[in-house]
Amino acid sequence: MTETAAQAALVEEIGRLKTARKAVVLAHNYQLGEVQDIADFLGDSLGLSRQAAATDAEVIVFCGVHFMAQTAKLLSPEKTVVMPDVDAGCPMADMIAPEDVRRLRAEHPGAAVVAYVNTTAEVKAESDVCCTSANAVKVVEAAAAQGATEIIFIPDKNLAAWVARHTRATIIAYRGFCPTHVHITTEAVGRLRAEHPDAVFMCHPECEPEVVDLADVVLSTSGMLKFARETDAAEIIVGTEVGLLHPLEKDSPGKRFYGFREAVCPNMKKTTLEKLVHSLETLTTQIEIDEAIAERARATVEKMVKYV
Repeated sequence: MTETAAQAALVEEIGRLKTARKAVVLAHNYQLGEVQDIADFLGDSLGLSRQAAATDAEVIVFCGVHFMAQTAKLLSPEKTVVMPDVDAGCPMADMIAPEDVRRLRAEHPGAAVVAYVNTTAEVKAESDVCCTSANAVKVVEAAAAQGATEIIFIPDKNLAAWVARHTRATIIAYRGFCPTHVHITTEAVGRLRAEHPDAVFMCHPECEPEVVDLADVVLSTSGMLKFARETDAAEIIVGTEVGLLHPLEKDSPGKRFYGFREAVCPNMKKTTLEKLVHSLETLTTQIEIDEAIAERARATVEKMVKYV
């Protein structure tokens, strides 16, 4: 059987199993192209979780990393949530633990804790409100307006730096970072700009500040897709994980996109069609969250939604 025929057979089996399980498949924008193509919904982590909660599916298969599947479970506690590869984690989310948040609170009484959605449920439960890269500024401004003297921003120091540039709030940044985005260097940007001098450079706020300084626009992944559709630029340098090139090219086929070969998240590439079939067949690797933690973590996510 040829590779194309084998892939077609897997796609057919996924379709059959989705119907049998009353399942919906979610895929993050950084997943492999063939996984994105089979998904019922494609997007960023919060958008996907909200879409899943709105469906009548009984099973959610989340093709992403662990904190994303946890967020889906928080917003759909009555549904079965599974991951094709439960070992697909997020190094940045793993850089902070609940005890780190409690320590920061003790050191900064009166501060509000704003947690990037790229955190575990256990860390969310210790926080006041969550945010996405798209609404981080709005969430921080709201927390400051409600009387917080300082904002403890966790866990991404680079997103914290971006927020600090756009608010008057006093930001206390944790030391976490995204290993994939920090591989995008000023030297790499210079190389691509030299190769494509007419291209616009858009980058994610998880990039290092000196890279952000070089960008024409700084956007979340959903913001990048929207910008690409609407801009007159015919060529765009994409400063985020290379998986985003797949939906960009499908969504804006008349434009040319250039990614950074350094920006590959190995965890986002762990999910395969074979693992997706196994996940639907067995419903193993289910996401479970202690209810006491889930209740507190869910509240932080629900507070965030009003700013989306």
